[in-house]
This record gives sequence, C-alpha cells and structure tokens, in this order.
Amino acid sequence: MAKINLLSPDFVCFTGDIIEEEKFLAEALEILAEVRAPLFGVPGNHDYWSKVSFEPIHKCFNTNRGAWLIDEQLEIAGGKINLIGITCSHYEPALLPLNPGTKNILLMHYPAWVKRLGDQKFDLMLAGHSHGGQVRIPFYGPIFVPYGVDEYDLGLFATQSGPLYVNPGIGYVYDYNVRFNCRPEITVIEI
Repeated sequence: MAKINLLSPDFVCFTGDIIEEEKFLAEALEILAEVRAPLFGVPGNHDYWSKVSFEPIHKCFNTNRGAWLIDEQLEIAGGKINLIGITCSHYEPALLPLNPGTKNILLMHYPAWVKRLGDQKFDLMLAGHSHGGQVRIPFYGPIFVPYGVDEYDLGLFATQSGPLYVNPGIGYVYDYNVRFNCRPEITVIEI
C-alpha cells in the first residue's frame, strides 16, 4: 500500500477478490486500511464463494470516504464523476442509470460483462478477474483465463460500451502461485 500512497491518487478502485478464504479477511482488510485515499470497490466471485460477511469490508472501504459498491452508484470528485459498481452475484449485471452531466465510470469484476451492458456508454470501465492469465506465452497470450473474461484478458480495450481496462491484479488464481510474462500491476489512470 506504500506504493499507492506515494502516488497520492484522488481515489483508488478495487475490482474484486479480496480473499479466497474467510481466515484471510482480517489481514486483507488491515492491509487495505493503509490506503490513505478514498477506496471504492466491488466484490468478486471469490469474495462471494468465501461466504464472508461484507459488513467489515463496508467499514474498511468507508473509512476514508470510500465505498464498497453493491449494485449502486455514487457521485464523487465534487459531482464530476458518477462511480457505478456492479456485482457478479447474478447472471445479468444490474444496469444502473448513467448521469450525462458527469464522467460515468463503471467498476465490475468480470470483464466479459461488457457484452451485457446493452446500449449503455461509459467514459471508462474497470475490471479484474482475469489475473492477466498469470502465464502469458510471447506472441500467443495467456494459456488460461477463467470464466467471464473472453478476449478481455489484460490491458485497454475499445468496446461498444466505451473503453475497458482490465487489470491483472497482484494475486494468483487457486494454487497456481506463479506468474510468467504477467507482472502484478497497480494501474494509474488520469481522467
């Protein structure tokens, strides 16, 4: 978290999967609590699978004027940004209204859900889940990506709903504690 704090961001976005098992929740929240900027996030599939109560997560994210967004939106940056967080707890994403007078930024876990947003247009969409494939073969790409990724495995994509950035995150999937040609990443985006 020291790197994030050194960057002095206006706010920080988290696109899911804090933990895989409940026994790690307290430690993970202790680390996230070190972020000095407002922290906004959405749950990922592992957060649901772990069956943890989201109440401590809500408290952690609310500490510095941030929020844990469960199919909801919030105006931030003095009303200049409409931050929308959708969950991956049901088959179709919750389509929340856009605010034409602001920058509409969508946080979601599954990048492939960009195909389910209908005619909504966002100024920016942020997603995770893919881990960038973790193992990427040069000139080929990832050897495996989980469900809900499709072609949106890593980086910036032009989509019918606007620009989508898929961050590879800093963790691992299941027991594959290896990364090759897919460095952990903290992304800085200027809006």
